[in-house]
Amino acid sequence: MAGFRSLARQVRDPGCDTALRRYSLRKCLERFAPYGHRATWDHLCRRHRFGPEDRELDPGRLIAALDELEEARAVWLAYEEEFAARRRREKHEGLRGLGALDDWHRRVWGGNGVVRCGDPAVHPSDPLPEVLRRLITALEGDPGERCPVCAGPRIEWTGGDAYEPWLGPVCGDCGVGVPRAVLTSGVLARARGERSRSLASAA
Repeated sequence: MAGFRSLARQVRDPGCDTALRRYSLRKCLERFAPYGHRATWDHLCRRHRFGPEDRELDPGRLIAALDELEEARAVWLAYEEEFAARRRREKHEGLRGLGALDDWHRRVWGGNGVVRCGDPAVHPSDPLPEVLRRLITALEGDPGERCPVCAGPRIEWTGGDAYEPWLGPVCGDCGVGVPRAVLTSGVLARARGERSRSLASAA
């Protein structure tokens, strides 16, 4: 199975036909897709102006989309490396109190679904590297009241069934699943309460 770098080389290879280069870019998303596969693909198509099923397009647009994806991947992998080194030091010193954050990192290690969007058509429009830098800033800071990606105030609680596998806080403005560790307990409690009231009124 080809890795991300091998697939990226195929996208850049002018000797490959455009359909194969497009296919290779999409396969890259099986290795790194911050919003999830479908939402990340939709994001790249919109930002770089090519259709989701367009097999004959300007290769320059494919390369521009790959550039964005590669930069975002480099940002996230650098953060993961730093996080892993810091946790090793903390565990060596007997500090093991970050269980929830550790569990979240294990689920998204490598960057797949790190800011998952349940609706593939609803996601931030900003460049992926910038989105991940904002998330990293939030992960390294104190819990806040707003979405770490778009600063929107509408934090909702969603999921937990076959149609919405993400269970937890979601930004009602930009659509990303928000790690619980970056939100205050008050925000989480309000989001859960509103979800419970909504389900009760629908019953």
